[in-house]
Amino acid sequence: MAAAELEWIPETLYNTAISAVVDNYIRSRRDIRSLPENIQFDVYYKLYQQGRLCQLGSEFCELEVFAKVLRALDKRHLLHHCFQALMDHGVKVASVLAYSFSRRCSYIAESDSTVKEKAIQVGFVLGGFLSDAGWYSDAEKVFLSCLQLCTLHDEMLHWFRAVECCVRLLHVRNGNCKYHLGEETFKLAQTYMDKLSKHGQQANKAALYGELCALLFAKSHYDEAYKWCIEAMKEITTGLPVKVVVDVLRQASKACVVKREFKKAEQLIKHAVYLARDHFGSKHPKYSDTLLDYGFYLLNVDNICQSVAIYQAALDIRQSVFGGKNIHVATAHEDLAYSSYVHQYSSGKFDNALFHAERAIGIITHILPEDHLLLASSKRVKALILEEIAIDCHNKETEQRLLQEAHDLHLSSLQLAKKAFGEFNVQTAKHYGNLGRLYQSMRKFKEAEEMHIKAIQIKEQLLGQEDYEVALSVGHLASLYNYDMNQYENAEKLYLRSIAIGKKLFGEGYSGLEYDYRGLIKLYNSIGNYEKVFEYHNVLSNWNRLRDRQYSVTDALEDVNTSPQSTEEVVQSFLMSQNVEGPSC
Repeated sequence: MAAAELEWIPETLYNTAISAVVDNYIRSRRDIRSLPENIQFDVYYKLYQQGRLCQLGSEFCELEVFAKVLRALDKRHLLHHCFQALMDHGVKVASVLAYSFSRRCSYIAESDSTVKEKAIQVGFVLGGFLSDAGWYSDAEKVFLSCLQLCTLHDEMLHWFRAVECCVRLLHVRNGNCKYHLGEETFKLAQTYMDKLSKHGQQANKAALYGELCALLFAKSHYDEAYKWCIEAMKEITTGLPVKVVVDVLRQASKACVVKREFKKAEQLIKHAVYLARDHFGSKHPKYSDTLLDYGFYLLNVDNICQSVAIYQAALDIRQSVFGGKNIHVATAHEDLAYSSYVHQYSSGKFDNALFHAERAIGIITHILPEDHLLLASSKRVKALILEEIAIDCHNKETEQRLLQEAHDLHLSSLQLAKKAFGEFNVQTAKHYGNLGRLYQSMRKFKEAEEMHIKAIQIKEQLLGQEDYEVALSVGHLASLYNYDMNQYENAEKLYLRSIAIGKKLFGEGYSGLEYDYRGLIKLYNSIGNYEKVFEYHNVLSNWNRLRDRQYSVTDALEDVNTSPQSTEEVVQSFLMSQNVEGPSC
């Protein structure tokens, strides 16, 4: 069922009655709680509309009240509005509810299994809402309390509940970058799966494997992520919740993107977008999730302009649903900042990219600790933007200030990445490469060379000799040798290698080829090889004509309005392609 529109327009007479109840709220407060959940919520929403947040907060901080309001499923978007407004107002309603639920669970530890089962169901709904709203730490506390209840009875029903609880717990720990704890959660889920299997019972593993894929992807363990996305796809069956199907398709698509299996990624993410819009509606957060991953695919296949448009659409949805200082809004700002930076790299117009990067950092630092891993990527994006602004700056003092700020941001990002992932990781390598570029701009050429070589070595060992990430770092080292260190022979070899990888992965019209072609023109000019200068001027002209034709489609969402295939056909097509190709890792 599609979610309700955000506009709240009840019938006039009904609205008048709700307003009358709200006008007498203090006297009617107890009676309001006895109303059906939909009517009760409408009263609370009117309090929100009138800005009476203290009174609304006192209601929502009571677990019984909020648990009842959560049953008004068609009001969920509006509930997110109210909840975020309270959090922005300083009412710590998320932590109050999580604490209240945890206390309740400790009180009923000696009660019978029926009481515990009812509490677990309440916890799943409450924790699910907090997770959807981005309050991962509080959701984690709720799910841990549920899991504790599950362990008190060693019987089959509670094994099933424990598996479900582990899946939810793994999701919030992934969202909060608690990857080590996430790995422990997956192992615990497997323990319960084994118990069920020994008794002839099976729990569907699609959601669990999808979350494991997300964890491995976040840690840049791309081969493992790809392997588990295949296992998750095998578990998609008729009757599985659409949310689970959509999330598995999303994760599988991202795993395919980083393995450069672009055709598979395209089929998977387009079907996920179609399913999310068809089932949840075009204003739902789940639809925005699919759009972010669609934008990720488009950015990685070099359709940069369309990726910006898709990221903007995702941000618009998240702002309309959550608004305020919300982690989901922050991540959308960050994705849009980076795609805008890439899109405007040639023009040097970075105002929009910088705005979104600063919004992302501002939100994250407001709601999370200053050493949270989520800050690493946001700071990295801002640093990249500041460096480009500094390079184009005509004021020497301003240039030095911007470069120093970028340097501090890059170092902070590097330390966060090394703390979370260690030295030998793609994310850490990216930060080394970024520092290499920055040191080049700061005219610290030996330091720049050291950083680029370190980035290339890590990426080659983890991703292979011909990966996109390797090509980026190779091209950056070529630029350093060409423009600043006069090592033309080394630069030429590196440029040609970068070009070869780019063409192989993305074709003759790949946007990154422009910088390599321009670098070669400058290089051949420097050594007096004018025949090659003429040759690469022609190559660059042909590239420009190809780029003009390559992305004439104006709307990347046009071809996902309908799906030519059913979910079963999409899944079977993906799995059959694995059988044809054989194991990939």
